[in-house]
Amino acid sequence: MERIRTEHEEQREFVSWFRKSFPGTRIFAIPNGGARTITTATRLKSEGVCRGVPDLFIPAWGLWVEMKREKGGVLSQDQKDWIGYLEANQYHCLVAKGCDDAKQQIGEFILEHLDTECDLTHN
Repeated sequence: MERIRTEHEEQREFVSWFRKSFPGTRIFAIPNGGARTITTATRLKSEGVCRGVPDLFIPAWGLWVEMKREKGGVLSQDQKDWIGYLEANQYHCLVAKGCDDAKQQIGEFILEHLDTECDLTHN
């Protein structure tokens, strides 16, 4: 049986692909997940960390990306709430089931929302 990659592995591969494919366009992670001590979690919450914020942001495109495992990943209620809030504030959001799905959705996003001659080369 084939092993299902973790969300971390899927996201790491996607970010690597994105940075090679769009070298002038910045992408960064929102480090909301992972195991933490109560002290660290309390400190981060006081600094503004919020549950449910999507995993990645591409500022030049106004695009948030929530990464999930290829199989089995589901959105939490906090994630659904954040995505609804962001979309209501004119941001684009996509939920990707693995790296390959993220790549496909990025391609569709570019075709639908960006003037590729301007937006992809002028960052």
